[in-house]
Amino acid sequence: MDENYDVAVVGGGAAGLSGALALARSRRSVLVVDAGEPRNAPAGHVHNFLTRDGAPPAEIYAAGRDEVTRYGGQVIDARVTALSRDGGRFVADIGGRAVTARRLLIATGLRDELPSVPGLAARWGKDVVHCPYCHGWEVSGKRIGVLATGPAAMHQALLFRQLSPHVAMLQHTGHALTGEQREQLGALGVAIIEGTVEEIEAGTGGLTGVRLAGGHRVPLDAVVVAPRYMARAELLAPLGLSPAEVRIDGQVVGTRIETDPTGATAAPGVWAAGNVTDPQAQVVTSAAAGLAAGAAINLDLVTEDARRAVSTQPAVSRVDGGRMVPYGLAATVAEPTR
Repeated sequence: MDENYDVAVVGGGAAGLSGALALARSRRSVLVVDAGEPRNAPAGHVHNFLTRDGAPPAEIYAAGRDEVTRYGGQVIDARVTALSRDGGRFVADIGGRAVTARRLLIATGLRDELPSVPGLAARWGKDVVHCPYCHGWEVSGKRIGVLATGPAAMHQALLFRQLSPHVAMLQHTGHALTGEQREQLGALGVAIIEGTVEEIEAGTGGLTGVRLAGGHRVPLDAVVVAPRYMARAELLAPLGLSPAEVRIDGQVVGTRIETDPTGATAAPGVWAAGNVTDPQAQVVTSAAAGLAAGAAINLDLVTEDARRAVSTQPAVSRVDGGRMVPYGLAATVAEPTR
């Protein structure tokens, strides 16, 4: 494997592979390093990806790898353990082997930190869900409980009420509802259930409900939660990049790496795309962000290559007396004899 690349892509999900594909098709040498920990691994299917709705995540990633390698890109299963800058290049430590690149695309995604309720993590991505666009159709018409832990609960209750008439707000550890919120939920037929949820209960067929403090049980088919969205950005600290807080109604709900619309970060030469910079990005929007970042990186490299060519090679560019003469030598060429 070549140890020197135009671009190293850290992360082999939708954003990383999409960026790598754009770069490989531009004849850039590109290496994708994939640790094999996609955010949507627990989910059975991807939705709202036009022409690929319902496809398993692994199927989409496998197809993406094939497309990248078809154009000469390389994809390896490994983990980048450190990133650093050495002069004008970046160094990625991959299991003790140093790989250098002129530019970096960070597509490491995020970690969903789930509410600490026994039984919840085991059902995550199945019938414990968070997004009405990712999982809403699959739970439509069912008994749905929204586990209130922060400011997103009210929005989730309204969104899932669009999908089912059987929605309950489980107050759990959430803030007290305002009078206006209670009025809205009541008008929509959303039950408000006070008390702390002590356990998510499930049987062989899936989730069956929740048990509240005191022993009361609420029968449910699905539970909606709001994880904390924590950017996987530890590798970026040596490059001077730290995650920024993401807030809803003044409450911290996660972190992200800030970028401009092309994915460029505050660190020159480093781009980011996907969930590491946008917690709400789905697979299709992550892929779009990866494409935008890949195109921006290629333009940046093209510009650098052109400047380097001007500074290192004399350009033959004008005719002097019937001869092509480099600009730098034009002043020393005598006029032809007439």
